[in-house]
Amino acid sequence: MNRRIETLCLSVLLLSSPGVALAAECLPVAKAAWIRLPPVAMPMMAGFARIENPCKTPVSVVGAESLAFDDVSLHETREENGVSRMREVAALPIAPGKAAELKPGGLHLMLHGPYQPLAAGEKPVITLKLADGRSLPVVFEARKSAP
Repeated sequence: MNRRIETLCLSVLLLSSPGVALAAECLPVAKAAWIRLPPVAMPMMAGFARIENPCKTPVSVVGAESLAFDDVSLHETREENGVSRMREVAALPIAPGKAAELKPGGLHLMLHGPYQPLAAGEKPVITLKLADGRSLPVVFEARKSAP
């Protein structure tokens, strides 16, 4: 068989295989993901990252989970009447071509109940849940301070 026909046959086979359509779907991209280690052992930590949406449609992060923590939730820190307050956020919408910053003092992941103490350099996976039912596993690096 000539090279062109082989390539065409392979392309048809791949495109007709289950799961290929899912692989071609656009997903957000998480970058610079890290967890701030507390100075002493605590039952909670915070996770930060930049979540970019390269897709042509909006995406919304509506939750998170991890095998390393009992509970993971999206939170926001705001200053109200001179007092810093934290509250849970139900969804984090990200417009096409835009990004959301999870950073200290703003949006972040609250990581409750680590199953084991984390050490600097460890890389637990936190899976972001999207409103459309898809998931985005993200590797976070444990650090004592911002990268």
